[in-house]
Order: sequence, then structure tokens, then C-alpha cells
Amino acid sequence: MSGNSFSGNLSKHLCYLKKLQLLDLSRNNLSNEIPTCLKNFTAMSKKSINSTETASLIYWYNDTYIETYGFTISRYTFNITVMWKGVKCGFKSPELRLNSIDLSSNDFIGEIPNEIVFLVGLFSLNLSRNNLSGEIPSEIGNITSLESLDLSKNHISGTIPSSLSQIDNLGVLELSNNSLYGRIPPGRHMDTFDGSCFEGNPNLCGTQLNKTCPGDMPEVKPEEPTRHDDADDNSDFYEALHMSLGFGFFTGFWGLLGPLLFWRSWRIAYLRFLNKVADYIYVTVAVYVAKFYK
Repeated sequence: MSGNSFSGNLSKHLCYLKKLQLLDLSRNNLSNEIPTCLKNFTAMSKKSINSTETASLIYWYNDTYIETYGFTISRYTFNITVMWKGVKCGFKSPELRLNSIDLSSNDFIGEIPNEIVFLVGLFSLNLSRNNLSGEIPSEIGNITSLESLDLSKNHISGTIPSSLSQIDNLGVLELSNNSLYGRIPPGRHMDTFDGSCFEGNPNLCGTQLNKTCPGDMPEVKPEEPTRHDDADDNSDFYEALHMSLGFGFFTGFWGLLGPLLFWRSWRIAYLRFLNKVADYIYVTVAVYVAKFYK
């Protein structure tokens, strides 16, 4: 039912089609929120498909019909054309393993229903080119069969769930032109997607976008405080002491002998002083000795 002019809400009565495996309502004018009752698509919630049961439903005849009317009806050729992994593909007489939902290019608003994660047999989910907001369901990794996911050109915010990196079969991923932020989750095959899958999200970072995240900045270690070493203080003290002693000795020595060597009058006065001191000591000692023996 793609490429028509359907408008209004997506009818909740659609959810009664429990055996529906392929829903394509892309390129219409549908609006409002995506109903949460999509989880009632029982056929999409199973990882394995009963091919015999599916064929009996598709080709509108069964063994009871043949036994009743006594003749067989040849099968008609069942061909479908869908957008598969971003490419328009034709499938001839498929076994309907193509569990797919395509609601792209409409005017849906609101959040992606969390109930979508119960469709564990879903192979392709395309909700691109809408006005969806909110965050990607955190448990989207439960859809382990998912091979193609396109949520581009919406207003989806928040971080990319780490569970998305756990889907090993995911070959096509489009999250561009949204309001996602934070680090692109690493691990497994997430590093194989190029930057075009994530561009248009200014606050998104990671190796795919060649943009470092704040946590990737090299850690600047604080400078270690200068170690206070008592031995260094002691060496500085003794060095200053030796310098002061040397300076004192030089000053005292030349302060006394310098004038005596260069000025004759100072030498005479100095010698007279020494003679007086010597005479005084001699007389004092002589008097003391005389008194001692007297």
C-alpha cells in the first residue's frame, strides 16, 4: 500500500492481522503516533517461520479443499517488490522470511513504540523521513534477526543504545540527520559502518565520524609537588657557611696586614704596641714570680 495518498491515523484495527509479515505503508500522508499494538503481529514475533503454513495461507487452498472438490488448483506465481536494505528489490515466490515494516516518508510523530522490540523475527525496519522524536528503544538489541534499520531524517534524540551493537546480522544502519548525541557504541561490527550512517548529528562522536569524544582526551597528570629534602637544605647551609667564613677570613686578614705591609707609619705604631704589650706581660709575670718566692 505504499505510494498512495492515505492520510490520518494508522488504524489500530490493522493490529488484528496477527499473521501479517510484510507491512509497507511508505510514501503516504499518515500522521499522528505509531500505535503500540504492533506487538500483536505474532508472525513477526517468531524467529522461525512455518513455510507450509505460510504457503497454505498465501496460495488460498489446502488439502481439505482438494479432498472436497476432487481437483487441484495450480499455484499462481507470488511476486513482491519492496525496498530491501535501501534498495528496491523483487522477490519471486519467496518463503516469506521477509518480516518487514516500512512506514517511511510519512508524517508520524511521537516516539518509536517500545513494543517494537517484541518483534524479534523482524528482518527490516524503516521509519525514516518522519517527524519522530524521543529516544531509540534501549532494548532494540532484542531484535537479533534485524538486518536493516533506517531511522534517518527524524528528530530522534538521546544516545545510541549499546544493545544495537549486539545485532550480528545488522548489515544496513541509517541514523543520520537526527539529534543524537554522545559516543557511537563500539564493539563487534559497529566499527564497520562509515560516517555517512551517523552524519547530521552534531553532538555525536566516535571513530566513524573522526571526532573524539570528551572522554577520549588524554589525561593531564597534575605536576608533583617539589619534594622537600632536608639533605638539600643542609648542603645549602654548609655552602653558605663556608662562603661566609672564607669571606670573613679574607677581610680580617687583609684588613689587618694590608695596612702594615703598605704603610710604614702603621708598621711602626703596630710594633710599638707589641713592645708595650710584651713589656707589660714581662713586668706582670716578674712581679707575680717575685711575690710567689718572697
